[in-house]
Amino acid sequence: MSAEQDLSDFLQAVEKRAFKRTVYAVRDEDAALDIVQDAMIRLAQRYGDRTPAEWPMLFQRILSNATMDWFRHQKVRRGVMNLFSEFESPDGDPDFDLLEMLEDQSGSTATESTAEQFERAQILRAIEAEISRLPTRQREAFLMRYWEEMDVAETAAAMGCSEGSVKTHCSRAVHTLAQALKIKGISL
Repeated sequence: MSAEQDLSDFLQAVEKRAFKRTVYAVRDEDAALDIVQDAMIRLAQRYGDRTPAEWPMLFQRILSNATMDWFRHQKVRRGVMNLFSEFESPDGDPDFDLLEMLEDQSGSTATESTAEQFERAQILRAIEAEISRLPTRQREAFLMRYWEEMDVAETAAAMGCSEGSVKTHCSRAVHTLAQALKIKGISL
């Protein structure tokens, strides 16, 4: 009984971050919810008997695979049905709340003026846009390492690649982001 409670507690702890990460990837809240729920069910059904220490990496891998499966299904669906109405706008989902996530990490913006809050929001939108332009593997490695705060070994296990590949993907992502933001006049 305590193993079931431990699994339930683990899934509850990762649910919000997994949802935000998936919304960021697929740009569709309903699809993101389905993907996260599917990943949770897979973890519970297939790996619920594993030790709690193994669950974070297993869950990240399952979530990444479920997200890639969703993209594959979308590609097939678009190709077969030719539904152009499913294409997203290039500026992304306006409901993604990167500002809220960063505020939680850096403290309240209550002491900022309205102009500073507006400038911060513009910078965050620019950063989000640049992250969304990264190649899939670079974006995945970058988000796992710097958003999910996973170490290189955990990220490599979750992505199914070597630690060297993770370092390369992260390095390229950081360099690309820095260069793109510098061109826009943003220095962090």
